[in-house]
Amino acid sequence: MDYPNDQAPGAPVRSGIPEHGRIPKYYAVKARIAALLEELGEGSVIPTERDLAERYDVARETVRQAVRELVLEGRLRRRGRGTVVAGPKLAQPLSLASYTEGVRRQGRTPGRTLVSLDRFPCPDALAAEAGLTRGEPVWHLERVLLADEERVGLESTYVAVERVPRLDVDFDPDSSFYVYLKAQGIHFGDADERLETVLATPREALLIGTPPALPMLLIHRVSRDTEGRSLERVRSLYRGDRFSFTTHLRG
Repeated sequence: MDYPNDQAPGAPVRSGIPEHGRIPKYYAVKARIAALLEELGEGSVIPTERDLAERYDVARETVRQAVRELVLEGRLRRRGRGTVVAGPKLAQPLSLASYTEGVRRQGRTPGRTLVSLDRFPCPDALAAEAGLTRGEPVWHLERVLLADEERVGLESTYVAVERVPRLDVDFDPDSSFYVYLKAQGIHFGDADERLETVLATPREALLIGTPPALPMLLIHRVSRDTEGRSLERVRSLYRGDRFSFTTHLRG
């Protein structure tokens, strides 16, 4: 078998080929389908499982496993009863820039759909984590994140009512919360973030419109203003097949 350069025996990186050198049949089919995607281009419908199985002379289950992995990796996406070639992932910076700014930089149109805006006394766990006072009124703003009208994530924001008392009156849920805060004279100083991979709950998967088994990227953020006062606690859930994250490191 001919190997690409990065898969040649003895190469530092062998792109998924086990050390014993025996390539699983589904993986070989996956590589061939991946090459086909380059020919078809973004938005094109790929051949059916039956057609692919006949083309590569393998069982349909082998094709199904290969396609399943390409969907999880974000190279394919389901559309109706078919499967189409996906576009590049959205590369969101790990910074204090807003979701809106990050999506617009890539030529996409950001948007949000309001799920709920509730007000309740701050519970112990949230108070301890976000530096708030137990029992003080807090807002919980939950929104589905969109990119070119496609649902790509779910964002939950907690902020003290005292900081933005008119949030339920003069805030447009489809707009940037960061821009709104700046208009109130509130500016971000610093934040702590933690990123992990998770599976969405059934409710989250329904809101985002994805299968529950699809891996998600979860970011927890606790932000403070320029005076060091607690500002917000955000839980952002992003589709693992549609997002990647970037950061700049300096020694």
